[in-house]
Amino acid sequence: MSEQFVIEHCSPTLAGIKTGNLFSVRLDETRDINQEVRDLNGILKGKGLRVIPLKRTQHYALIYVYRPGYLRRDLSDPKAVRILQEKGYSCHKAECCITQLVGHLAEDEDFPHEIGLFLGYPPSDVECFIKNPCDGVKCSGCWKAYSDKEAAEREFKKYKKCTAVYRELNRKGRTLAQLAVATNAKRAER
Repeated sequence: MSEQFVIEHCSPTLAGIKTGNLFSVRLDETRDINQEVRDLNGILKGKGLRVIPLKRTQHYALIYVYRPGYLRRDLSDPKAVRILQEKGYSCHKAECCITQLVGHLAEDEDFPHEIGLFLGYPPSDVECFIKNPCDGVKCSGCWKAYSDKEAAEREFKKYKKCTAVYRELNRKGRTLAQLAVATNAKRAER
């Protein structure tokens, strides 16, 4: 996957304003997705970012780019903990929850909508989406917002602007390594 592709799909996470992003890539017999993930992790090490494949089929791989410190913070929210427990997650460590998410993606018949918690979506919105995705939606963007429309719209706008700025900076020659912001993991966990 090209740096441009990662920038297009993950700018808010690269900028340190979002916990994580997901994207899928097509697979073929010439593509070594594990090597591509290792290469990305090499580029992003030291920036507080991690890249992992969450699911792989014959035709595509679902890639997760995230900030472990932010994820630990997000998954420690009491409402997020409750949602994960209700969905069968048995541990409280973020890394263990990712492992269990991988299992849900592989084994569950339905898509695990709690994945929104791993992307930094508000737990109240994730909970409403799980219960009834069509009832009470106040606005839509990166996710369906059910609670705070204004806050969600501000986030959507911020993510869109970030992606446009990063796209332009990359077009002008900035690399993925230059665009990825190093964040203080301790600050993120507060």
